[in-house]
Amino acid sequence: MSDWQGRVAFISGGVSGLGLGIAQAFSDAGMRLALSYRNEDYRASAAAWFAANGREEPLWIKLDVMDRAGWAAAADAVEAHFGEVHVLCNNAGVSVFGDTAEASHADYDWIMGVNFGGVVNGIVAFLPKLKAAQGKRHVVNIASMAAYLSGPQAGIYTASKFAVRGLTESLRYNLVPLGIGCTLVCPALIRTNAWDSAFRRPAEFASSGFGAVDKAQLEQFGSVFQAGMDPHEAGTKIVAGMSAGAGLVFTHPEFAEDFKAIYEDSLAALPDEVAPPERLEVERMRREANKAALAGKAITIDDLS
Repeated sequence: MSDWQGRVAFISGGVSGLGLGIAQAFSDAGMRLALSYRNEDYRASAAAWFAANGREEPLWIKLDVMDRAGWAAAADAVEAHFGEVHVLCNNAGVSVFGDTAEASHADYDWIMGVNFGGVVNGIVAFLPKLKAAQGKRHVVNIASMAAYLSGPQAGIYTASKFAVRGLTESLRYNLVPLGIGCTLVCPALIRTNAWDSAFRRPAEFASSGFGAVDKAQLEQFGSVFQAGMDPHEAGTKIVAGMSAGAGLVFTHPEFAEDFKAIYEDSLAALPDEVAPPERLEVERMRREANKAALAGKAITIDDLS
C-alpha cells in the first residue's frame, strides 16, 4: 500500500498540464484530492479522466491564486469536506515571455503575483491545516528549471521561480522539525499548453511593456512543447521524490552541462583570498544550524550567533 494512501491533497491549478499530471499521480498513490481551477473546460476534461479511470472524483474549487480570501475559503472547504488536510501542492502559474528591459509594472504584478504570490497565499492558507493534521504531511512547490537557468526572454518568470526556490529551500528548514516534508520541484519542458498564458492575461494587468502578442509567433513557439515530458510521468517522479523525503526534485536529466557551468562560474567568481576567522565561524554556525534543522531541531536566531 502507498505511503500516501488516504492522504488528502490540495493542488492549485490541478486540472490541466502538469497540475493534472500531478493529480493523476497523486490519485495513483491513493490520495484523495481537491483541485483548484479557473477554466470550466479544463475542469470538465480532468473530471472525464477521473471517471474513465474509476477514480474518486476530486473536490473542485474555483480559485484565482491571487485572491487571498479565496485561498482561505478553499482551505476551509477542503477541511470541511475531508477532515484533515495533509498535502499542499502549489502548482498554478503563468509562463509569459518578453524583453525584461521593456516590462511594465503590470507585467511584474501579474507574473510575480501568480507565480510567487500564489505560492505564498497557498502556504499561508493551508499550513495551519497541515500543522493541525496527523501523520504523513507534505508541501510541494512547483518552480521550474528557470529557478536555476536564466535567459533573455523570461526575466520576470525566471525571477518568480528563483523566488519560489528560495522560499521553499528556507521553508524546508522550518517544516522538517514539525514532521512536515517540503519539496521544491524544478521541471523542464512538459507537454502542456503553458506557453499560451499571454492569451489569458487578465484585463487589470493589460498594460504590458512587451507589446501586442504575436499569435503566430507564440503558436510556433508552442510547438516546441510537443517534445516535452508527459505530465503524468513528471507527476509520478514528484510522488517518488516526496516518498523519499527529497528536498529537491528534478524531473528531467538533460542539464548536467548547465550545472557544471554554474558550479565552475560560481567558484571562479569567489575572491582568491583568505577569509578572517570571525567570518569563517559565522558561516560554520550557519551550516551547522541548517544541518540541525534537517535533523529535526527547531532553529532560532540564537543558533546563528
